[in-house]
Amino acid sequence: MYYTNGRDLYIAHCQNCHGAKGEGLAKLAPPLTDTTFLRANKKKIACWIKNGVSEPMVVGGEKYEGKMLDHNFANIDIAQIIVYVTNTFGNKHGNYTQNQVAADLADCK
Repeated sequence: MYYTNGRDLYIAHCQNCHGAKGEGLAKLAPPLTDTTFLRANKKKIACWIKNGVSEPMVVGGEKYEGKMLDHNFANIDIAQIIVYVTNTFGNKHGNYTQNQVAADLADCK
């Protein structure tokens, strides 16, 4: 359920910039295919989705300078997107719950 709902949310809200295959968009939106980067930053992903990103980001040695808009999603929606992204595009990171999202959002900087 998390995965399929996450896929639907991704298609509706994320795919335009991050691509149908997670390939990203030029130097604006980073790819979601760098499993090492995603694993290292998993506790930040909820914050990025909820609050957006305004600073440049280096993924796979490439600098991305596009701004990601904030999304006013419920924690369950964020968890579902994270499950989809971190278990697609060559990633296999397992489950992620809305309780983990709540904990991560409490630590946003």
